[in-house]
Amino acid sequence: MLQSLNTERLVLRPYELSDASKVQVLAGDKELAETTFLPHPYTIELAENWISSHSQLMKNGNAFPFAVILKTENKLVGTMTIRVDKLHNKGELAYWIGKEYWGKGIATEAAKTVLEFGFGELGLNRVWAPIMSKNKASSKVMEKIGLKYEGTLKQDILRWGKYEDVDVYGILKEDYK
Repeated sequence: MLQSLNTERLVLRPYELSDASKVQVLAGDKELAETTFLPHPYTIELAENWISSHSQLMKNGNAFPFAVILKTENKLVGTMTIRVDKLHNKGELAYWIGKEYWGKGIATEAAKTVLEFGFGELGLNRVWAPIMSKNKASSKVMEKIGLKYEGTLKQDILRWGKYEDVDVYGILKEDYK
């Protein structure tokens, strides 16, 4: 089973089914959904099904979804996942942080830790992240942890009837640290 990762302020741990209602509330925020790939509305069933899929994903080494917990309050504030492409030995960072916790450096702290996990524990050669171009805060997070802007996929996704551009960020193991 996936171990927990600790930072100064955070515990990144595997999800528990009891986290589903908090996930539903945080991920269900429309403003969060507008700049991420989360479905909206985000139902309790979606949260429960997503959490229920984790043990198999981790067992197979296909993805490692971490619940981001504030140590001081023992409170779930978001998620930080690394999805593994075994064929090409790379990982995709995917995450969201609840709106009330934006601008506090939580995403940066969690992403840095999961990046270390990807290169260290998983031995990946490359880590990348797709970010909606309009999500400037996530672009800053990627730059802070060392990922470089690699390009824009024009009108890459259809979101609520509108095509959105997606920026790609990445880093190679040899360029890390």
